[in-house]
Amino acid sequence: MKPLILVVDDDPHILKYIRMILEFNECQIITAENGIEGLKVLTQQKKNPDLIISDIMMPKMDGYEFFKEISDNPNFCHIPFIFLSILDSSEDIRLGKILGADDYLTKPINESDFSAIVAGKIKRSKQIQLINKKINDDLLSIGISKDNLSNDNLNDDYKDYLIMVEVNWDDRVGPKLVSYYPKGINLDFSLDNVSFQLYEAISAMYGQDKILNAEGLLLNLKNFKIMAYVYFDSYPDESYRGGRKDYMLSIIAPKITYIQSLKLKKVFMNISSMYKEKGKLNIKAFWNQILDIFKSPTVKIKTG
Repeated sequence: MKPLILVVDDDPHILKYIRMILEFNECQIITAENGIEGLKVLTQQKKNPDLIISDIMMPKMDGYEFFKEISDNPNFCHIPFIFLSILDSSEDIRLGKILGADDYLTKPINESDFSAIVAGKIKRSKQIQLINKKINDDLLSIGISKDNLSNDNLNDDYKDYLIMVEVNWDDRVGPKLVSYYPKGINLDFSLDNVSFQLYEAISAMYGQDKILNAEGLLLNLKNFKIMAYVYFDSYPDESYRGGRKDYMLSIIAPKITYIQSLKLKKVFMNISSMYKEKGKLNIKAFWNQILDIFKSPTVKIKTG
């Protein structure tokens, strides 16, 4: 099936040119002229696009506001997002990347660079879709249902249902849940099973021997009304297979926005650095930093 791409731009000539490039590269294209129309088009699709490309300066709803709406929606926040704008100053580009967009391209379009970047984002999108499907299938196969993974009593700051887990690779038993926080939460599902399936699915997709560098993924398990931000890393240790210790850190919650996942990645990088240095992890020491990510109000962006 051809990749589906949503392009949002108020310039009909740009839309026509991008359509020509992408259709030549065997992609399906849907278009919108501003952010409001883009959101409407998204909700009308039977399947989510593999990629969103958006201009910034548009009427009714600009690209920044459109990206914010996408990032806050658990159905859409995992879709790769590229800003494509005439705004080409270093400040504009830095802002686009700080906001969390996967890439920031400037007009006029360099066709070869544009095609290569689009192909790379679509490949990653497909990988994440496959991981989500595998995890959903695996959880169903061990008897975990969406009913006992839901929590309708969630309060606003996630305290009732926000869990961080640490999973290590054990040469004898495979993925092993080492610790989680906070303790004492009553769960109607096996945290061991969910953690195991998250680890297995991602290592199966990337290959156990290829997770040599830190890798973070935001996963949306729609069937179970949960989301997970998963962070893989490793460090040299001759007592483990391949001479290194592999581990996974994950936050499991009913909702994680794309912007929250970027903040989680920074915290997890700090946790991982300390882990590599001391060889053990104290999740509790970082818990307040994680809570702050889910309590922080969204910063509004002023546009002229």
